[in-house]
Amino acid sequence: MRARSNRKRLGGFFATLTVSVGALGLVGIACGHSSGGGGTSEPDDAGLPDRARLPAPVHVNPSPDASPGCQIVIESPPVLVGEHVAIGTDITSWNSNPPSSGQHYPIWAAYQTYTDPVPRGYYVHDLEHGAVVLLYNCANDGGSMDASSPDCQTIINGLKQVSDSLPDDPLCTSAGDGVRVRVVTTPDPLITNRVAAAAWGWTYNATCLDIPSLTDFAKAHYGQGTEPVCANGQTSFSTF
Repeated sequence: MRARSNRKRLGGFFATLTVSVGALGLVGIACGHSSGGGGTSEPDDAGLPDRARLPAPVHVNPSPDASPGCQIVIESPPVLVGEHVAIGTDITSWNSNPPSSGQHYPIWAAYQTYTDPVPRGYYVHDLEHGAVVLLYNCANDGGSMDASSPDCQTIINGLKQVSDSLPDDPLCTSAGDGVRVRVVTTPDPLITNRVAAAAWGWTYNATCLDIPSLTDFAKAHYGQGTEPVCANGQTSFSTF
């Protein structure tokens, strides 16, 4: 069955379907996986046994200011175990685009905005830490590949607006490491739409930039990874 939700109901819809990390007693879990078959075993659903699931993709009505014909789809694919694999591994086990859980590299990306694509194996680790990752591919739907083009800059500026709208994360600000929120913004040439986002176990895909619905998604699914970690990651990445 396909469900529909308009923007005004989006926040309440997510509030009903999401389960807070604190309610699940997951605070304090640390990175402790091993790579390969000898990895530490984890609870079913990667540590979220009571996780709410969507019975089918949800098609969200865009805001009135969105581009005509904009399509927005939110999904909650099955959560895969967050196993560490060696940097450079070609990960083929992800079950969504963008990836939203599963295998990832032992290092994660610093919570910031990037102009060059962050390899997926790094940003999936951010998701496990409770981050929201905001993604764009300006070349999709006939757009310019040049990030400096006005159209692409509009998307980048919109994603910054979404990130800036998130309230300060007390877990991060209390650490004193300069992290306000766990958000990574990066181009991703592998997404199939112009704009996408991911949180642990959730994906958002849109054919246009729609700031209201993307903001609702980010606020609803922020901080839902199995490892609430605010320590910053790396800003340069190897793929071998």
